[in-house]
Amino acid sequence: MNHRLPWHGKHWFAVDVGLAAVFVALDTVATASGQSWWPAHPDTLAWSLLVVQALAVALVAFRRVVPLTVVAVLGVFTLVLTLLISPVRAVTPEHGGAIWAPYGTVLAAYGPVFYVRDRRGRRTALLMLAALTLVVMRPWDGSLSVMTVGLLRTAVGPLLALYFDARHRLLLALRERAERAEREQHLLARQARAEERARLAGEMHDIVTHRVSLMVLQAGAMQVTAADEPTRRAAEELRSAGCQALDELRDLVGILRAEPEGDPTPSVEGIPTLVAESDAVGVPTELVEEGARSLASPVVGRTAYRVVREALTNVRKHAPGARVTVRVEYGETRVRVAVRNTRPEAPPAGGPAAALADTGSGLGIAQLRQRIELVQGTLHTGRTPDGGFEVEAVLPAYVPTVQQTTEPVR
Repeated sequence: MNHRLPWHGKHWFAVDVGLAAVFVALDTVATASGQSWWPAHPDTLAWSLLVVQALAVALVAFRRVVPLTVVAVLGVFTLVLTLLISPVRAVTPEHGGAIWAPYGTVLAAYGPVFYVRDRRGRRTALLMLAALTLVVMRPWDGSLSVMTVGLLRTAVGPLLALYFDARHRLLLALRERAERAEREQHLLARQARAEERARLAGEMHDIVTHRVSLMVLQAGAMQVTAADEPTRRAAEELRSAGCQALDELRDLVGILRAEPEGDPTPSVEGIPTLVAESDAVGVPTELVEEGARSLASPVVGRTAYRVVREALTNVRKHAPGARVTVRVEYGETRVRVAVRNTRPEAPPAGGPAAALADTGSGLGIAQLRQRIELVQGTLHTGRTPDGGFEVEAVLPAYVPTVQQTTEPVR
């Protein structure tokens, strides 16, 4: 976020020079009119002290740069003036009960509190302000009015500084919070885009790989059974194009990390179609279902469909000639999906199954495991005693898709 400073913030030194000029004029006029230490009959010493006072007050222009020095100079001037009045008696004020410190002391006392940030400097500043307050109040004179007005003269500056310092810190905190919220919003938008890309890549892997592998096997079968050479050549080109498409798909897939709403993936009603498609391309596949499909919630049904689709795709790629059994058990509390194939035959060199085995991203099972863990299920894969392979997923029968509230309605 770009915050433009106001004019007084960009030209702070010019502002301080103007304030110094105002206080120099104010103190000079106030002193010369008899409101401070000015004697009834001024002499050379009085005029000299008036010039020194103007120079001391002019240092207020540097209150941001050297705040402690400004306070020290005004404090020393007030102390010297006090000593010249009493006990030296070189100066005799017309009004003995007036405050001898210049009005510039108010602005000078503001600086150490607001502009000194380190702990050690602040401790020194407080000691100097205490000493300045003691000199301005003149407690040895015993005048209650002088002590009260003197305390106010040195306390107004620090109190204003504390107020503006607290206000400054609050504005900084609010600004930082707004910038952090903007950054977090930007990061959330980037994360959402990344998750959407990952979701699309995962869907591409699940759907396109399944369909293209069917196409490759059908093209391979056509190449073997075709009677004329042009048809066999066209089938080989189609098979090669399918294998190339699967290889190029490897660079586009990502790991699925969330179950999106409105997922277009079919539910358990689509499992018989997957089995029929696999059987149609020469992979003998049997489906065994136990229980009612309605026991599986929509999210669980889509996950079970993905398990069967990924397992059948892997059988076609890595287990040519194997027989497959797909078993789905629907229970009251869980849904079990098991896809088991027998020992595969060795694929012929250069055959379609051998070409399929080298395609894909290698992330299918990993993505599947993440999907299953999202619905609090488990996935087991491994070899069977007869040399085959089994993919088994155990899923909860019901996974809510909307957060339910437990608060009673009032």
